[in-house]
This record gives sequence, C-alpha cells and structure tokens, in this order.
Amino acid sequence: MIALRLAVIVPCFNEAVAIAGVVASFRAALPDAVIYVYDNNSTDGTDEAARAAGAVVRRERQQGKGFVVARAFADVEADVYVMVDGDGTYNAADAPAMVAMLLEQQLDMVTGIRVTDEAAAYRRGHRFGNRMLTGCVRLVFGDRISDMLSGYRVFSRRFVKSFPAMASGFETETEFTVHALEQSMPLGELQTSYRERPPGSASKLRTYVDGVRILRTIVTLVRNERPVTFFGVSAVVLLLAGLAMGLPVVGEFIETGLVPRLPSAVLAVGFVLLSFLSLVCGLILDSVTRGRREMKRLAYLSIPATEP
Repeated sequence: MIALRLAVIVPCFNEAVAIAGVVASFRAALPDAVIYVYDNNSTDGTDEAARAAGAVVRRERQQGKGFVVARAFADVEADVYVMVDGDGTYNAADAPAMVAMLLEQQLDMVTGIRVTDEAAAYRRGHRFGNRMLTGCVRLVFGDRISDMLSGYRVFSRRFVKSFPAMASGFETETEFTVHALEQSMPLGELQTSYRERPPGSASKLRTYVDGVRILRTIVTLVRNERPVTFFGVSAVVLLLAGLAMGLPVVGEFIETGLVPRLPSAVLAVGFVLLSFLSLVCGLILDSVTRGRREMKRLAYLSIPATEP
C-alpha cells in the first residue's frame, strides 16, 4: 500500500507571534505531513520563525490570500491538502478527524465549522456577516454549507488541481465553496473549536472592506455561473419600471386618444426593450456557462480520486 502524501498549507502575513505554535501543533497532529508556510511579504520575521519551527517556507510576492492559494495549489504536490490560517485560532487536534472524514467518505472538501464560547475570538459582527454572506450563497448555489468563510479546510487532490483560483484576497473562501457546489462535489463539515488570537497578534481582516469584496465576488459568481438568474432579475426590474411608467400613458391614450406625456412613453418603451435584451443576454450566456461547466467537470474527472 502506497502511503498518502499529506500537505499542510499555511498562508501567512505578519504572523511571527503565532506561526511557530501553528507549525508545532500541526506537526504533532499530522506527523507524516509536510508543512508549507507561504509568506506573503511579511516584515516581522514570520519566515524565520516558521523555518526555525521546521516548516518548508515559500514566498508569494503578490499581496493577498487568493494569490497565495493559487501559488500553493499550483506548486505543492500531495494527495490530501490541509489549509489553515497562520494566526493560531484553529485547533490542529481536529485535523486528523477531518482528513479521515475526507478519505473514508471519499469527499473533495471538508470544512472546519467554527465553534467557540469566546466572544473576542468570533465577534458578533463577523458572525452576522458570515451568516448573511453564507445565506446568499446557499440561496443561489445550494444549501450544503454552513460556514462559508472558515479558513480551516481539507481538500482532495481532485479539488486542488481543478480549482481555478481567480480571487486575490479573503474572497478565495467564497470561490472554494461555489466551485465545489457548482461541480456537485461531495462535501463534508466537522465542528472545530475556534479560539482568540495569541496576545500581540493582530487580525488582517478588514471587516467592512473585505465584506464588500466578498459580496462583490458573490455577485460576480452569480453573474458568471447563473446568468439566467442574474440577468433574469435585471429583466424583471426593468420590465416593472417600464410598466410603471407606461401604463398611465396607455390609460390616457385609451381615454383621450392622445399621448401628452411622450417622454414618459419613450422611456417606458426603452425600459421594456432593455428588459427583453437582458433576458436574451442571460439565455445566451447560459449556453456559454454550460460549456464552461462541462470543461471544468472534465478537468475534475481527469484527476484520479484519492484512495484511502
């Protein structure tokens, strides 16, 4: 029996305070794994601390977690991939159970669902934002997820080598989820304890800025993956606007035989025409999207499944 290659990928930016503990805890939990720390232009000695702790340190010059993920997924060769943030907030002891779930159930992604009693670890605003953004994705793409923004995941080789990795920042977790849902991949979730950052460590998440970026990514993914839905909503809004402006004009014409509000009539016709144009665009792009989805599926199926 051939031993499975296991890789732990840790994206890092200025995590010198926590990274040694993260590397040590995952080395203890997964002694056969190679731990890769991808330093993203840190200025506090994160790379030296990770190297001293025994990790393989690599560097990604383009700033942003999405760029780190794209580089790591392209470069690292393994059968099972564990990805975790380098801030020390996730419990390494849960990694073996997540890996076992992936292998035993032949899954492509297992997400660590954050559970904590520490208010400072998972602030109320972050909980609300996560629920709102996760709810948006569940509504459009399917309800097989419950913590879309978790930074603790285990992937199969099939997932990693077929993932397009187009995001640049924290919105990469949204891409993980939508990619898996759109390809109908088998998914799993496992609760994992979540704790506060160690003293002296600061979060890189910008609550409102990154929240807006994630929401924009969701809208973009809906447009790209579900064009009939995206352009259909636009078509309905434009049609309602056209009817709201045009019906009074039609009513006057029926009563008097005159069209005294010609600008309103022209504008109403314009809205209705744009509505039909939007619908046609959605139908045409849906055919293109189906072709892209088939190509992604073929790329996914071309990679052999990981056997336990």
